[in-house]
Amino acid sequence: MKRVVNGLQTFGKSLFAPILILPIIGLFIAFGNVFGNGNLAEYVPFLAHPYIQNFGTFISSSAVSILQNLALIFAVGIPIGLARKDKGYAALTGLVTFVIFINAMHQVLKISGNLVPAEEMQLAGQAMVLNVQVLEMGVFAGILIGALVGILHNKYCDTEFKGVLSIYSGHRFVAILAIPSAMILGFLAAEFWPFVQNGITALAGGIKSLGDVGFLIYGFLERILIPTGLHHLVYTPFLYTELGGTSTVAGEVVYGARNIYFAEMADAGTKVLSSTVNWDARGLAKMFGLMGAALAMYVTANKDKKKMAKAILLPAAVTSFLLGVTEPLEFAFLFTAPILFVVHAVLTGAGMMLLNVFGVHAIGANGIIDFLLYNLPLGTTKSNWPMFILVGLLMFAVYFVVFRFLILKLNLKTPGREEEAEAEAPVEEKSAASPGTAAPLGETIVAALGGSENIENVDNCYTRLRLVVKDPGAVDEQKLKETGSKGVIKSGNNVQVVYGLNVKSVRDQVDQNLGGMQL
Repeated sequence: MKRVVNGLQTFGKSLFAPILILPIIGLFIAFGNVFGNGNLAEYVPFLAHPYIQNFGTFISSSAVSILQNLALIFAVGIPIGLARKDKGYAALTGLVTFVIFINAMHQVLKISGNLVPAEEMQLAGQAMVLNVQVLEMGVFAGILIGALVGILHNKYCDTEFKGVLSIYSGHRFVAILAIPSAMILGFLAAEFWPFVQNGITALAGGIKSLGDVGFLIYGFLERILIPTGLHHLVYTPFLYTELGGTSTVAGEVVYGARNIYFAEMADAGTKVLSSTVNWDARGLAKMFGLMGAALAMYVTANKDKKKMAKAILLPAAVTSFLLGVTEPLEFAFLFTAPILFVVHAVLTGAGMMLLNVFGVHAIGANGIIDFLLYNLPLGTTKSNWPMFILVGLLMFAVYFVVFRFLILKLNLKTPGREEEAEAEAPVEEKSAASPGTAAPLGETIVAALGGSENIENVDNCYTRLRLVVKDPGAVDEQKLKETGSKGVIKSGNNVQVVYGLNVKSVRDQVDQNLGGMQL
């Protein structure tokens, strides 16, 4: 079981490379939509000028094109996340292998006479990928190839041959193995993927048949798995595959809630957004719910420790509200009062269920900035964003009342309510991670992780340092907390150390201390 969990965590981590680039694409789509969408012209007359409209359409349409090639993004991005070294070569191998895979599938369909005319492709479950007609696998194709290349790369990139065969050593040997593997997978996909498609359709229908309860379960799982790092495996299929819905936008078939939303946002002819975008309404808890939780923790803090509680909660709350990065705030109570985290997960699901009940199509997974850019230009008809705010205010109040009641009733040790010795820890953490001590910080963290010989792999996400270590028992959690860590999560050989938004700086110092090793 530990090996399975370790594998899932490593795979979940590898999804960061492609997933983190997609919100940036979304911002460009939203920016172009501000100028190219006619809804704002009523209030800002100069936006109605044809040149302005064309400029906006140029930007949004250019950015939307990436949605048609998401499988390629995942095929290249996942090997970057999985590779322990030579990440660039892993990405290149992923690109080559993906191209071979789709062409192998095309050849099998062609030889077997299963290619259909262009006007029948949608009904037959086929599509054009990089100008090659294949079965519509969506991002599953990229995930499959990316995982294959990542595994082969880590296992065989150090293989060395002697003599005339030395040219085929290292990453070139990985390519030698990956290319025929892609051909075999292309053949198998052409034969068996239609059965998988039927299964996915049935699963999507089953989830939808649950109605509002389906959103409740989805939201709960997406939050409750945050500590394990497996939450990406919950929302990714709904946002980028047909599990999250299928829609035809401007003549193009689009799969996945996030993709549908972006495509419909860029299409001026779409009058009402698809309800499937509710799968990406995770911003409700981030922008409103957790604000109520933070306020509840502050008002229940001991009088003599309110200043300390404010110093911890305010920056974390602002980060969650503006950017949708919740870990700094969630980890403020996850370890000291885990029951609050369970309640938080339940309320997150309840909030998403309410959005579905009221027909709210607005999103804002990355905070208020994204919410304003994505939804306001669409007007109230398309996204119903005013109702999103009303539901958000309701969730703010519910979070505040429930958190305050539980904290006082159960005497939970949230920030400002710790024992005296614990209350002093945040001050020590802050000074330990201050810029003045930046030079030895990496050395201290490496030592706390059991030394460089105990570290097999180092990576990071938005807020966490993610590591694979040989001996988890050698990790000194208290010493890590003294470097500014908000919490340490161990699962098998995987260790996650929560630092917050400055994690990239921490990662750089750790890498530097390891001697520039490309872990």
